[in-house]
Amino acid sequence: MLHIYILIPFLAALLIGLAAKKVDRIHTGWFVLPVPAVLFILFISKLPTLAEGKIVQSIANWIPSLDIQLSFYLDGLSMLFSLLITGIGTLVVLYSIFYLSKKEQLVHFYVYLLLFMGSMLGVVLSDNVFVLYTFWEFTSISSFLLIGFWFYRERSTYGAQKSMLVTVFGGLSMLGALILLSITAETNSIREMIANRSDIIESDLFIPILILLLIGAFTKSAQFPFHSWLPDAMEAPTPVSAYLHSATMVKAGIYLVARFSLIFSGTDVFFIIVSGVGLITLCLGSILASRQTDLKGILAYSTISQLGMIMTMLGFGTGIATLAAIFHIFNHATFKGSLFMIAGIVDHETGTRDIRRLGGLYTFMPISATLAFFGAFSMAGVPLPIFNGFLSKEMFFDSSLKLEQTSGFAGMFAEWIPLLAVVGSIFTFVYSMYLVFGTFTGKAKLDQLEKKPHEAPIGMLISPIILIGFVVLIGLFPNPLNEALLAPAVGSVTGDFALTHLAFWHGFDNTPLHMSLVVVAVGTILAITLKRWQPIYNRVPGKFSTDRIYQSIVNGLLSFSSKFTKFYMTGSLRLYTSIILVFLVVSTSIFIYVTDGFKIAFDDLAPVTWPEVLVGFVMAVAAIATIWMTQRIAAIIVIGVVGYGLSLLFVFFRAPDLALTQLIVETITVALFLLCFAHLPKLKKSDKKSSEKLVDFIIAASTGALLTVVAISAHSSKYFESISKYFVDNSYKLGGGDNIVNVILVDFRGLDTLFEIAVLGLAALGIFAMIKYRDKGDMNH
Repeated sequence: MLHIYILIPFLAALLIGLAAKKVDRIHTGWFVLPVPAVLFILFISKLPTLAEGKIVQSIANWIPSLDIQLSFYLDGLSMLFSLLITGIGTLVVLYSIFYLSKKEQLVHFYVYLLLFMGSMLGVVLSDNVFVLYTFWEFTSISSFLLIGFWFYRERSTYGAQKSMLVTVFGGLSMLGALILLSITAETNSIREMIANRSDIIESDLFIPILILLLIGAFTKSAQFPFHSWLPDAMEAPTPVSAYLHSATMVKAGIYLVARFSLIFSGTDVFFIIVSGVGLITLCLGSILASRQTDLKGILAYSTISQLGMIMTMLGFGTGIATLAAIFHIFNHATFKGSLFMIAGIVDHETGTRDIRRLGGLYTFMPISATLAFFGAFSMAGVPLPIFNGFLSKEMFFDSSLKLEQTSGFAGMFAEWIPLLAVVGSIFTFVYSMYLVFGTFTGKAKLDQLEKKPHEAPIGMLISPIILIGFVVLIGLFPNPLNEALLAPAVGSVTGDFALTHLAFWHGFDNTPLHMSLVVVAVGTILAITLKRWQPIYNRVPGKFSTDRIYQSIVNGLLSFSSKFTKFYMTGSLRLYTSIILVFLVVSTSIFIYVTDGFKIAFDDLAPVTWPEVLVGFVMAVAAIATIWMTQRIAAIIVIGVVGYGLSLLFVFFRAPDLALTQLIVETITVALFLLCFAHLPKLKKSDKKSSEKLVDFIIAASTGALLTVVAISAHSSKYFESISKYFVDNSYKLGGGDNIVNVILVDFRGLDTLFEIAVLGLAALGIFAMIKYRDKGDMNH
């Protein structure tokens, strides 16, 4: 069943183009909308099964020889992500119908979107690690296409390329971790790896596995220092930003860490790396968001900050921290998805996203402004029961105060976490207030806008209204969601299905509440005085920004590759041939030496008679004679002697089929060479230096010697049992013939013989064509 769920978006991507062409007057999005909606309903229907403590799974063989199966399973964690992928996907498609003009390449857009949707479902439902990796890279490719959808914009192509380079680099790192994991645990199944947790932790490969896996997760979820690709990806259409960069793609890394937490969580190195990187990302992202002037830029860095907070809580490894992380994954999708859509509405209705040119839009866009207020205040964690973001933010503070690490560096680090959590949250409050008040309050700057602002059409408002509805509803009544979705997801991450009651009010004597009030108080002061403090923000991180480091690395690689390419790409065929032959000789010689592959054996050889020796001697003389030929025609005739001599040897050694093939191919080759050389200038005496001739001689002699060694070793080395015995034993039994050679040609090697006949036929046609042209006097054509 799960195979079909994953397959549906891919099949829809194939069919959507045909459907759109049939009715070109209808927006393509209407044909796409049922796909995520139906999938959402199908996944919702599986909730009762999960409530009974069961999982839904399906298995099909893919590459049995490598123990790779298309095995998928649906548990609490994958259910949460599947509902986000399909639910947010439905709202994004609905929003895009009113956001994207029919003049756009809509078929391309929705095909890319469906490919991404199917790939994300494959990631969160896969049990086999290599199937997971395959879908993981599919998300990178499809997101590259979505980010670069407006390919005629330089910034779009730059953002797409940057996201591809960073996330694919992380994907390759993750692949290394998955290979090491499969070797250590002796299985490709995630669930079986979790069952073999002790073997993995005690392995010498534990640290390399953990680091490689986390690099893959950090790159995908835009964690420091791999976060700089996300702001550049904001050049994508707003529906893409709302879908990929708030609810789905950037949470793939979060999913990866959560899924493997049962293996790695509880170790100090996991806690220090994951929580440390998460806290740095939280603080840096929130600080950088406060200095942005583009609405989507603010939201991009706020996404980095929020993902850092989720990653930090997953690093804690405690039950309450995991619940807070899972809860915030859902909350972030609701308020951030709505805010991206509002940013798109502002851009769509005013012609700009520059917050310096905006202000006073509440009068013109009251519905959008109201939605933005709720989304921004929830993101800021304002302590009111109508904001779901506050609940998970307070749980974040609470979990930071209840860490279990009490000794060593991990214990010292744990003591600083509550303070860093407050600092990051203060700047989260600052950019949230900056976003909403800078856009919708103050004096309207109509003269700086490209369009006269007005409220968006209702179709564009439906999706953010639904998301903000969840913000308020979950804020007021969190426990139904907790029981149905959050608790099973937490159980999948921690292995302990324990239901925790969620409540807004815990009394005044509550440290997390005090931390929230500090955030609001200090954040309000910083938000009011933002213009005075922004010059300081603008100096961070300065020349040490990861964006500059990334660009320096890319420029350095391009410069090095350009210089290296110019070094050997000189236009000299002699140099190219020399490089190929030297590499062949060196690499093959090393391999033969390392594997002790050189053998000489004289057993099982056919007798050699004087006619065969004479033919071989003539062939050698002809081959050497070509070196001193001064006429091309003479050279090709002499080299033809080598080919015809080989045909004779095939006859002597009773291989008439090979002799006939060689004879005809040699004839057509000689004829073609003669035809070409007749139109080339005469050969000139070589003016090479003695040193160049010496190098050529060494390369030629080494290549000839190597091929001789390989030929001798191929006969002398008996690494595998000869297949000839099989032919002798089975020719009559399976082929029904007494002549073994005939049976081999017709039955055992029938396909090979077919291609040999095809070669002979093509050669014959070539000869016939040249004869006909010569008869008509058209050889010059």
